[in-house]
Amino acid sequence: MSVETRLALSRVWAEPDVARLYRYRAPYPPPVFEILRRLIVEPHAILDAGCGTGALTRHLTELASRVDAVDPSEAMIEEGRRLLGGGDPRIRWIVGLAETAPLEPPYGLITTGQSLHWMDHGVVMPRFHDALAPGGRLAALDIEWEYPPAWRDKLISIFERFSSRGPKTFLDIFEDLQRRGLFERHGFQRTSTIPFEQSIEDFIRALQSTSSLSRVTLGERTAAFAAEVRALFASLGVERVAFPVAGNVVWGRPLRP
Repeated sequence: MSVETRLALSRVWAEPDVARLYRYRAPYPPPVFEILRRLIVEPHAILDAGCGTGALTRHLTELASRVDAVDPSEAMIEEGRRLLGGGDPRIRWIVGLAETAPLEPPYGLITTGQSLHWMDHGVVMPRFHDALAPGGRLAALDIEWEYPPAWRDKLISIFERFSSRGPKTFLDIFEDLQRRGLFERHGFQRTSTIPFEQSIEDFIRALQSTSSLSRVTLGERTAAFAAEVRALFASLGVERVAFPVAGNVVWGRPLRP
């Protein structure tokens, strides 16, 4: 993704409509948090960078004495406060960029949930390095939606017609970081899957919470996109969308070159 495309898509996160739709996304599978529990070191403070509405943050309180949840979108932060667990006094919600937000290190763990690719790596990786306690690590997370073969390829074809996102995968970013001397990878784990099911309309809402398929991004094409997704499921006799969800976790040490 070019810098120009990344900047254009990132403006979506300021929209309250997108923040509200985050609740329709599939959750992180519980085994993700067991991995994070094994990674955290003293002090038990966590920085959740690019926290969004707190899909990670609001569960990290079970592992930490304090969670600093940083996101540049005030709409995301406000939505996170309203959601279950968002009022926990151990959470310190901070509106700001991971590159410049006020922090209170050291942290025993830094997490990025589907957000590291939006950051300026030349700035944040050295900053994360300095903010970690000895032995502390960065854990980057992703949620993998395993669409059924019966409709996966047809749905992806719709995405490709409407989305400007490229084909890069979650793991590609770490190869780039290692080549640039910004990250030392220590491990990777894909969790077991959990079943996930929702209505077709809620599935469309979840898709519209993404940067490239949001109503803000699609504009006049929003209705056409939703209509194509509905038509696909109608043609297959699908009344509810069901698929397994896995979590991917990469962890290691951010570096200061």
